Amino acid sequence: QVQLVESGGGSVQAGGSLTLSCQASGDTYRLGCMAWFREAPGLEREGVAGIDSDGSTSYADSVKGRFTISQDNAKNTLYLQMNSLKPEDTAMYYCAATSRRCPNVRVESLTYYYAMDYWGKGTLVTISS
Repeated sequence: QVQLVESGGGSVQAGGSLTLSCQASGDTYRLGCMAWFREAPGLEREGVAGIDSDGSTSYADSVKGRFTISQDNAKNTLYLQMNSLKPEDTAMYYCAATSRRCPNVRVESLTYYYAMDYWGKGTLVTISS
């Protein structure tokens, strides 16, 4: 089993930055693809960014150029650097992972969502205008 714990959420003004962290524990050797998802009030959970075991990354169109996903394998930690934040980025952000490679589909797709086996409990990001 793998446990994922997110941190780093908070409230910032539009244009600001935040860095989210996801600490993985347990059978971390199982981890292949790791990703960040978000869920805004009244909306479905959507993929934001993913990183594969070979380091390749993918991003949702809505965050491309503003968000950066990275990982520190030595620390078993996944990061999401978020810059130029907008009010529409307000959401609960979730860390997710699977033992498999990232699916070869858009990170926003349901296929990507259903590919994840492990989920954290989320960290709240609020962006004010």
